[in-house]
Amino acid sequence: VQLQASGGGLVQPGGSLRLSCKATGSIYAINAMAWYRQAPGKQRELVADIGEGGVTNYADFVGGRFVISTDNQNRVHLQMNSLKPEDTGVYYCNAAVVTWPRRDRLDLWGQGTLVTVSS
Repeated sequence: VQLQASGGGLVQPGGSLRLSCKATGSIYAINAMAWYRQAPGKQRELVADIGEGGVTNYADFVGGRFVISTDNQNRVHLQMNSLKPEDTGVYYCNAAVVTWPRRDRLDLWGQGTLVTVSS
């Protein structure tokens, strides 16, 4: 079971990007998914997460600019609007997965995708 992220890139301030991350493998259930980021020289921090029933949680710095969502193909998306230079960093997806058939509980991380906000 693994996570594969995509969608990063270079965007101008005020622009938008959509990140996606797909969980693949023998999955029984996904209990929660999240996006974290790590800016140069800083620690990794939570951006947003989504749990059972679609309940979402956002970091204060998001300020209504990002939307996290999931779909029925084991993917989590992060729509990022009104991007700022301080949003630059490597974005990582994270998922709490229960495997099939062993029902092992795994905390998975994707490989990271670079977002650069610059003019």
